Amino acid sequence: MRKYKGDFGYIAYRKKVAIIRTVICLAISVGIYVIGLVINGTQKNVFSIIAALGCLPTGWSAVNMIMFIRAKACPEADFKTIESHRGGLLVHYDHVITSYEKNYNVAASTVLDKNICCYCTDSAADTDDIEKHIKKMMAQGGYSSYSIKVFDKLDDFCSRLDQLEKLRIEKNIDPQAIEDAWIPGTTQTPAGILLSISL
Repeated sequence: MRKYKGDFGYIAYRKKVAIIRTVICLAISVGIYVIGLVINGTQKNVFSIIAALGCLPTGWSAVNMIMFIRAKACPEADFKTIESHRGGLLVHYDHVITSYEKNYNVAASTVLDKNICCYCTDSAADTDDIEKHIKKMMAQGGYSSYSIKVFDKLDDFCSRLDQLEKLRIEKNIDPQAIEDAWIPGTTQTPAGILLSISL
């Protein structure tokens, strides 16, 4: 079943797609090379050139595959716990937020009323670095006054979700409606920016 950015299970899905695509591309390139070798008895033929050109998408696919293999997805037990605290909030899962220096694995995120909260299960990650990078990306998108917090403990993240759900009810905010109302070509929503800076 197809998964989209922000869906739980997105990383696992993209990993499978990347592996299958890489294997198919490699098989086609090798197959074309072998056919040319069998037909002409030498590698100096047009089939070898086609096979070499076929290595370009194969290489791109292999790099993509390695990135998703290294990515850390949201654990299923954490997903179930988060869902039990989500209420009417819009929660996205399985981010691999990219930057020039490094990639950040963010298991879950939510955005509500100038608050951006993320949950990171990667013990090697520096939550301060993630916060700074998200703040920078948000400022570039036109959102400079947002409170950004990355939690590395599930209980703390879920407590914050409970607080934000109360705020959502008090202010009668529908996060999904905000995303659905976005028109392509206009300024992205903060949640949309988080997805756009992720693999």
